[in-house]
Amino acid sequence: MAVLRCDVHSEVLGLGTSLTVLLPEAARARDGADGPPLLYLLHGMSDDSTTWLRRTGLERHVEGRGLAVVMPQVHRSYSLDTAVGERYGTFLAEELPALVHRFFRVSDRRADTFVAGLSMGGYGAVRWALRAPERFAAAASLSGALDLAGPWSARVRPEDPHLTTRLFGGRPVAGSDADLLHLVGRADPARLPALRLWCGADDALLPANRRFAAACAAAGVDAPLEVGPGAHDWAFWDARVVDVLDWLPLRAR
Repeated sequence: MAVLRCDVHSEVLGLGTSLTVLLPEAARARDGADGPPLLYLLHGMSDDSTTWLRRTGLERHVEGRGLAVVMPQVHRSYSLDTAVGERYGTFLAEELPALVHRFFRVSDRRADTFVAGLSMGGYGAVRWALRAPERFAAAASLSGALDLAGPWSARVRPEDPHLTTRLFGGRPVAGSDADLLHLVGRADPARLPALRLWCGADDALLPANRRFAAACAAAGVDAPLEVGPGAHDWAFWDARVVDVLDWLPLRAR
């Protein structure tokens, strides 16, 4: 694998930001033009664009799969256009894919494009997939903070007591564009990508994952939740990201 750090200026954010990118060194193009399939992999609230590589065996896990991985930096934005701060939701949805396809030869087919993330990034991955189902063939969440309208305040870091104000500006989350249970209830199941959820049995976010899975079931959306031994930690995510990679519908090359 080739490992690249890409420092770019974002017009949407109005500041410099970073991507960490894994590229297969011997990717074989399909139909004479397509590059390798692409996974957007989102980080958690305490992390940055480098943490997946630093805390897991991701490079080793991806080796031989012919898959490119793009890990953007979104700080503590929950991949939202925050009430007080930057427009990370617009950056992910619009500017980031344009930058990626401008800089790297990767496939732009829906069948070859996936998104996943852990914790805050699990929320971001599912929200992106629900709001742009035409972009992704599959989306996965590991220990996702999937119910921001529910009792999630215990997960807010004590060193960032104003997080909810910066994210939402005092506006209610329930029924809004930030409420995944609301979004999945409005979604057309036939248009959505494949969805899959993983969460540890000892994770404080397990109730939120179960509430989201129940909302999916009520909406006729297939989103299996796999609960197994583990907590909200890197030992769980390092093991489960392999499950995500094995689950992705990578086409025969």
